[in-house]
Amino acid sequence: MTSQTLDITKSLVAKLQSLAPEQQQTLLDFAEFLVQRHSQPQATPSQAVQQRVPDLNRGEIWMSEDFNEPLPDEFWMGEQ
Repeated sequence: MTSQTLDITKSLVAKLQSLAPEQQQTLLDFAEFLVQRHSQPQATPSQAVQQRVPDLNRGEIWMSEDFNEPLPDEFWMGEQ
């Protein structure tokens, strides 16, 4: 431990001892939360993305035969 870490620890203990038991319990709960949160491995962005499954929804959608055809001018002019 470094000198700075010891100073922080001593200061923390002194403040902790000055608190009421309910407040000490609250701080203990928070400290346990921090330990738990930082002990779990964090997922990297590449791990967070699920892998695609080919043909997962095959046959679930339908696309019209003229899907790639240009839309008529009436559509773009708001006349349709």
